[in-house]
Amino acid sequence: MAPAPAPRLHWWGTLLYPLGLVAVFLGGQLLLGLVGVAADQRAALAAGPAVLALVLSLPWRLRRCWGSAHPWRSLGVRAPLPAVAKALLRGLIKAAGLLALVLLGLGALGQLRWQPQLSAGLVLNGLALGLGVGFAEELLFRGWLLGELSLLLGAQRALGLQAVLFSLVHTRFNLPLGPLLALLGGLLLLGLALGLQRRADGQLLWGAVGLHGGLVGGWFVLQSGVVAVNPTAPAWLMGPANPIGGVLGWLGLALLLLARRRWWRP
Repeated sequence: MAPAPAPRLHWWGTLLYPLGLVAVFLGGQLLLGLVGVAADQRAALAAGPAVLALVLSLPWRLRRCWGSAHPWRSLGVRAPLPAVAKALLRGLIKAAGLLALVLLGLGALGQLRWQPQLSAGLVLNGLALGLGVGFAEELLFRGWLLGELSLLLGAQRALGLQAVLFSLVHTRFNLPLGPLLALLGGLLLLGLALGLQRRADGQLLWGAVGLHGGLVGGWFVLQSGVVAVNPTAPAWLMGPANPIGGVLGWLGLALLLLARRRWWRP
């Protein structure tokens, strides 16, 4: 049962807080443009200040609005090292399983060509990308957002709503309706899987970080140095932007949710 809302927790603050982070991100891009940074580099560079603002402001917000005396524990970040390592490994193993399913499916249908060109630099880039994206996004969505919505709505409604918001933030609305709905559905399933991963790990965030980061970093390494996907592979199979929006991604996430069915109720 979710605890009662803290006296200083209000919906308007829940809406304004992420908008402030977006303002930092967009403002950073604007400043970078003014000093002549190339357009394709601005988003990556502006992400740093936005993540820093998130990390610095979250403890203050949790103390003030949640009434939490231990913000990083409430977010699922701070825990004994063995527990962190175990949760992170569990998430990475699940990410590897989902990626293996995608590769096997594409290979069986003749949509994949193996061309191993791995290098230490590529692997390090994949690790940095996976850890950076996984930690920052999980801290925001499954750490802060899921926790705050649980206080406002209860754990079950919060699980579904955070997944809906996660899918809306990450989709591409310039796609045709069919591929758009497929991508939204895949992202919704991923958001649910990540929320359930945190429940399964006793509210630790690191399993979700491993699952999310493993998918992002792992797919980057696979596409850049291990395999080449047929550019004419059908969108229903491969997805419009990544495998999350295709049949293989949906199948893998559905199986993961089925395996997590005992944690649907907190």
